[in-house]
Amino acid sequence: MITAAPNLPDVKVITPPRFGDHRGFFSESWNKKRLAEAGLDLPEFVQDNHSLSSEAGTVRGLHFQSPPHAQGKLVRCGRGRLFDVAVDIRVGSPTFGEWYGTELSFENGAQLWVPAGFLHGFQTLEPDTEVVYKCTDYYAPDAEGAVRWDSCGIAWPLSGDAVLSDKDTAAPALGDFASPFTMEG
Repeated sequence: MITAAPNLPDVKVITPPRFGDHRGFFSESWNKKRLAEAGLDLPEFVQDNHSLSSEAGTVRGLHFQSPPHAQGKLVRCGRGRLFDVAVDIRVGSPTFGEWYGTELSFENGAQLWVPAGFLHGFQTLEPDTEVVYKCTDYYAPDAEGAVRWDSCGIAWPLSGDAVLSDKDTAAPALGDFASPFTMEG
């Protein structure tokens, strides 16, 4: 099943079917042909990433890679639960600065497609949450960037202080950020 985020139609929630029995379940977490047949033709993926956050309340992001190494990401939860977020930072977009967030968990099997031109970040909702995601370009340290996690009006479901990296703490606010992305590409 594929649904568009209600306010950001380029962001998609993908929930592959699971086939289960007394042993557990099987699911194709990625099948380019099946997604294209369902109307979603995603770019090629070149890198898979896997992160573990040991504490609930860990916030990672909001991250991006600038052109020519811009990354789209297909994000899913391997273990635990997280609140996953995309923010439109395409200059000239009618939805510039708007965000969409959804819960991804091992249980729900949902995935979030975050296209290039969007910030990506997440907050863990359980200890030892694993996040697995496919990227459309390779990691390029000279192209990485971040926007401060609490500067976009996101309704994070935090119940205390966020656990942050030094890099994410020092990131500029959205209002002080010059986006390298435009609506045209």
